[in-house]
Amino acid sequence: MRERPIIFNADMVRAVLDGRKTQTRRIIKLDHERGMQNPVVRGKGGAVSYVGCRLAATLCPLGAVGDRLWVREAFRVHSRATDVATLVYKASEQQSWTQQTHRVPIEKCIKPAVVDKWTPSIHMPRWASRITLEITGVRVERLQDISEHDSVAEGVPPAGDLLPDYPDTYLTPKGDFATAKVAFQRLWASIYGADSWQANPWVWVIEFKRVEVER
Repeated sequence: MRERPIIFNADMVRAVLDGRKTQTRRIIKLDHERGMQNPVVRGKGGAVSYVGCRLAATLCPLGAVGDRLWVREAFRVHSRATDVATLVYKASEQQSWTQQTHRVPIEKCIKPAVVDKWTPSIHMPRWASRITLEITGVRVERLQDISEHDSVAEGVPPAGDLLPDYPDTYLTPKGDFATAKVAFQRLWASIYGADSWQANPWVWVIEFKRVEVER
């Protein structure tokens, strides 16, 4: 079993914590040396596979079934005591204090307590992560082939439903959606741009479940 980091924005962190998000899609970096008709995905160690081949999933850089992902998100060190440090997470700012915070042994915390200074997700160290995911499935598909069921598993509202307290981010303007796939399309465009959706790239589809780990 291997562990690798993965970044989620605040909306998706909340979806994972709520149990609404159990999939993520990431664009595959293709090698076009062998021609545009049969683009190749290249893994570590020089292994290659045509992207449409079922073996391509074995080259996913985020890992294989049974591997783990630890989530990177924006955080800060709220306080340091004799034995523990209290961390606060930006994605949970609007929740109760208990839900916002996470405590780690003081010997692991190498940051000072600076109440008003957030550490960006990209710089989160492993010891500060509160979310660990176990990969339960990996496959390769075209972005626009996502199903309605999988769109919901990506953490967006189901068809015809828009949570009243959902942030004004990718779901703007507010209103009901005919399909969850439309909501996922907006989510994708808010992260990667509308052109990316239209390009319909090949993507890694990583399925996961949240697990508790000893800290």
